[in-house]
Amino acid sequence: MKKSFGLFLNPFNNEDREKIVGIITKLHASYNIDFYLLCKENSYLPEFVKKEPKPEMEMILVFGGDGTILRAKEFAIKYNAPLLGINTGNLGFLSEITPEELEKFIKALIDKKYKIQTRMLLKVSVKRDKKTVFSNGLALNDVVIYKGVTPKLLDLSVYSNKRSVVETRCDGLIISTPTGSTAYSLSAGGPILSPIMNAIVVAPLNPHVLTVRPMVFSSTDVISVKVFRESKLQIDGKNTFDLQSGDLIITTASDKKVKFVKLGNRTFYQILRKKLHMGKK
Repeated sequence: MKKSFGLFLNPFNNEDREKIVGIITKLHASYNIDFYLLCKENSYLPEFVKKEPKPEMEMILVFGGDGTILRAKEFAIKYNAPLLGINTGNLGFLSEITPEELEKFIKALIDKKYKIQTRMLLKVSVKRDKKTVFSNGLALNDVVIYKGVTPKLLDLSVYSNKRSVVETRCDGLIISTPTGSTAYSLSAGGPILSPIMNAIVVAPLNPHVLTVRPMVFSSTDVISVKVFRESKLQIDGKNTFDLQSGDLIITTASDKKVKFVKLGNRTFYQILRKKLHMGKK
């Protein structure tokens, strides 16, 4: 019986392209797998890669770095298919395996001998003069409010369930998922959370007062942030919306989730030790 895999990729150089073509050609020939391209058409791909997505796919193979996986999340949601990250980037924290390991695990994929991890998403909207001017933004890593090109600090008010939490002056604010706790939030001094948790991390960027620290909220909370001058809204590393003074940014846990293929017995904490050198002397 034919297997149907989605394909989403961002090869960085010709060596990566040749490697990817070699892998998918072998999988197509040896394991009767059909591939459906979910990103921009790439002329170097073999003719057997279909350009029209199939409504049902067992999983989506994502070749690239963490940024590529973040971009692939919309297809994971649309087709209700889990992502398998194959790292051809640098850190590749969200990736499960390397291209060299794919062949080793292909039998497990064919026989469905893998686990599925479900990760929460954040949903963000913006209200201006009590009217919604931006909605349905989804973040797998984080929602960032930042000052943009203006050097002046931002004045922000943070609320949880409409109750005041803190007012601060800072360069910006990161609202992250547990998955995103090892990304930008970590660089800002935020805590590391297990990616399968349900929680929301709020980490200020360079606050002017030392007592303003990162905080962890329940995933059932509604986190609202009011900005008091023009700034930028960024979702998963992409500039998404221009904010004006008085805008209210509302962030909640989304009903939608992203599924990831989990292979082997490597734990999240092993990945921390290997890729972030946690606890290394």
